[in-house]
Amino acid sequence: MIQQRIVLLSAAGLASALLLAACGSSTEKTSTGTSPGSVAPVATAASQSATPAPAGSSDSGSGHMATTTMLMAKAVGGMGSVVTDDKGMTLYRYDMDQANPSKWTCAGECTKTWMPVMVEDSVQTTGVEKSLLGTVHRDGMKQLTLGGWPLYRYMGDTTAGQMNGQAKDKMWYAVTPSGKKSTMSG
Repeated sequence: MIQQRIVLLSAAGLASALLLAACGSSTEKTSTGTSPGSVAPVATAASQSATPAPAGSSDSGSGHMATTTMLMAKAVGGMGSVVTDDKGMTLYRYDMDQANPSKWTCAGECTKTWMPVMVEDSVQTTGVEKSLLGTVHRDGMKQLTLGGWPLYRYMGDTTAGQMNGQAKDKMWYAVTPSGKKSTMSG
């Protein structure tokens, strides 16, 4: 009887460890191949080139994401006022995406360089119009939008205040507090 309990407890422990490992690996995926989603409001308002994958293609777990709880308008590197996240990192929009209705097209390899900015709950703002905030569904998660445009962080920005992704490939631009693309160049 004691040996049977030991075997059952060992099996339960092994199953628990496998489940935890599976849950941990799934947090790195940003898309599993669904097409761009519909817009949902935010709950509470308070140098390498990337080729985007076509909308609806599979990320196969190869992408990355950034999560934020705050958007701030800041003057960055003499470039005028742009939007940054809670870590002071410049946020960008992609000309291939669509603002109305919000749709993302950066998927797969693209998300290794341009990380979608995800939110879990509410987003606080400083100098950014709260009524312009929204989200677009991305495989059960919410990607933050501003003025309808999905937001991204650039992997080439390694410290707060950098704007290395500005005008990258003539498609990526820092986003202004009004949701427009920054036309400033360095």
